[in-house]
Amino acid sequence: VVVRASDGWVLFADTDGDGTLNDERPVHDFLVAKETFGWTDLGRPSPLTIAANFGGSDLAPTLDLFFDTSGHGSHVAGIAAGADLYGIKGFDGVAPGAQLLGLKIANNAYGGISVTGSMVRAIDYAIRFAKERSAPLVLNMSFGVGNEREGTARIDVVIDSILTANPDVVFVTSAGNDGPGLSTMGFPGSAERVISVGATLASAFIAGAAGDEIAFFSSRGGELDKPDIMAPGIAYSSVPRWDVGEETKNGTSMASPHVAGAIGLLLSAVRQEKRIASAGQLKQAIRATGRPLPNGSHADEGAGLLDVVAADRVLRRLPAVAVTRARVGSIPAGAGLRWVGPGGAPDTTVSLVIEGSLGGPIRLQSSVGWVTVPPTVTLTPPRTTVPATISARSAPGAGLLDAVVTGWATDTTIGPLFDLPITVVKLAALADSGTAIHQTLGPGGLLRFFFRADSARPFKVRIATAAKNQRALSFLHEPGGQPYRVDNGSPAGPGAEAAEYEVDARDVVPGLYEAIAAPFPGGSATAEIRVDPSPVTLRAARTPGDTIVATIANASGGTAVGTTTFGLIGAERSVVFSQRGGGERRIPFRAPAWARRLVVDLTLPRDQWSLFTDLGLTVLDQDGQILTAEPLNYAFGRATVELPGGAEERDLTIVIAPGFADPNPVALWSGELSIRLYAETPVLVDLSQNTDFSLGPGQRVSYRFLLGKVPWTLGDGFFPIGNLVVDAKGTLWGRETPLPPAAPPVMH
Repeated sequence: VVVRASDGWVLFADTDGDGTLNDERPVHDFLVAKETFGWTDLGRPSPLTIAANFGGSDLAPTLDLFFDTSGHGSHVAGIAAGADLYGIKGFDGVAPGAQLLGLKIANNAYGGISVTGSMVRAIDYAIRFAKERSAPLVLNMSFGVGNEREGTARIDVVIDSILTANPDVVFVTSAGNDGPGLSTMGFPGSAERVISVGATLASAFIAGAAGDEIAFFSSRGGELDKPDIMAPGIAYSSVPRWDVGEETKNGTSMASPHVAGAIGLLLSAVRQEKRIASAGQLKQAIRATGRPLPNGSHADEGAGLLDVVAADRVLRRLPAVAVTRARVGSIPAGAGLRWVGPGGAPDTTVSLVIEGSLGGPIRLQSSVGWVTVPPTVTLTPPRTTVPATISARSAPGAGLLDAVVTGWATDTTIGPLFDLPITVVKLAALADSGTAIHQTLGPGGLLRFFFRADSARPFKVRIATAAKNQRALSFLHEPGGQPYRVDNGSPAGPGAEAAEYEVDARDVVPGLYEAIAAPFPGGSATAEIRVDPSPVTLRAARTPGDTIVATIANASGGTAVGTTTFGLIGAERSVVFSQRGGGERRIPFRAPAWARRLVVDLTLPRDQWSLFTDLGLTVLDQDGQILTAEPLNYAFGRATVELPGGAEERDLTIVIAPGFADPNPVALWSGELSIRLYAETPVLVDLSQNTDFSLGPGQRVSYRFLLGKVPWTLGDGFFPIGNLVVDAKGTLWGRETPLPPAAPPVMH
């Protein structure tokens, strides 16, 4: 019950469940009185600590009950500014004594997705709150969504604009947890003016570790000059009472508040000594003093591990005019990523753009001989363009090669004005018989294998270690950086314990893939990555008359020999839609009793992804209960639900919940939904012809056969799914194929 008291609106709640409010205390607005409450059971402490937030007007109040629905925010807050955690004197966060302002941006009912305009509203509220109190403001956003096209995210533009208008506001955000592949930096960590934080694994949390390591999950740069800095990505911190037992959490979400707290320490010194420091100066001081970690490139770790004491020393010497930003090309935080084929590449010249109010000469320095820059350049505000030549053919080694161009003022004690990465990736020549690389890796090391995949040609990746006592983690990243859509980060061991990725031709994305092996934290391993492409490409389609045409084509340089089979494995329904704005979209359907697994794929045009801050993909049962809630991290997302056996059909609903960067979105957006139901056992189709083939280079064979009777009852809008499989020398290669009815020929 909400009532008006002499000192404003108050809440009365029956917290002990005795049916009366007589023994309850009034709860005031948290911002006014810092009061909280919670419902109790049999005298035990409440598992929830709830704040009352009042809004509206004197005549029509509104009430929001605020509490931590995931434990994530409480944990992050404790890292940044906890004090005497768990009643232990001196068990503090980084900046104990800082005032915390908790602002929700996500709807946890659908998997923790941000909602339309929530980021902008939260940032705006925090800035107004700080201005009204003449208080310094450090924003921390432990959140990240994958970039499809780096440098184009709408939220990046919005945040950079807000920070330009408020130069004293510091914005710290997590890099994301899509590593260790290149180009996995999430937004808004890709915004130019924010401080993007990658994660380390502190030796205190790794048994037997000799030092800190770059966390395998930490998102990497490559296309962007990100992350800016690294900080511990694992911590023991505060959690709500209902989350007891989960005090240790990891992720770049935990690294970001370490840096936000460090900024709080620096600002505290600035205010006590009546100095002035802008957000740009704070960022430059932190980047100039980062400590590089072993086995890390600039794309992995940016400037290196945070050193707040060194940053304080530089900040005291750093003149405001020295604040300088640099980029490669036109993307605001652009870096110099170049892909080089097995045959090498000619020298290329790129433009380094240096911005800031600093004029006069500075010294340029390249960390490697295969990137050359002028030794000095005279800066002319507001920007100066400098050429850099990349001689990729002369770059030593293979795989990922790293260079850094730094700019230095006359006073070198302030550290480099900027450090700008240039990354070259040398692709492996993928042999028809498979290609393998191996390397002995120390703690934190990575073995990377880059290769090109073609549409309709499945492939397999095998990642193993050489010895029984060695363990590694395996990763596969699709073109553009997205982690492989099925399983990623699987453990890998020797022999039969190797991790294997079998990529069906339907799931192959044409372009450049990256396979990675990483020793378990704190350990070493001799790792091997092997990539085997299929000797053939696979295609199948349903034609008029319910005839299936399957085509096998030799994709190798030799003779391809094998046997073909075709089976029915389930049913599929395709939904193409478009709409304006951020309203939910619901797609109901019926799952038949024979279905044992549901797979839902949602695909958006890559160019549209930059409009969003999130998009939720949720499956509900007939009672409205959530079967799975998957926030999309990229323009493609997949949700899987195992369906129990039974004799009844099930009414299910897919909910698509978009969150846009702009508070009032008007853009038209579209998507395509694939709803697939799989049977427990496939049913073979009789091809009624010789299924053996022997194909020379460039040759192909086609099979024509009738679809026949589908063995299952299909729901409205559903059509069969086929699986075209080739057995080539004992290895199976497949292509899952939707079989919608063919359109009849048009008569003229």
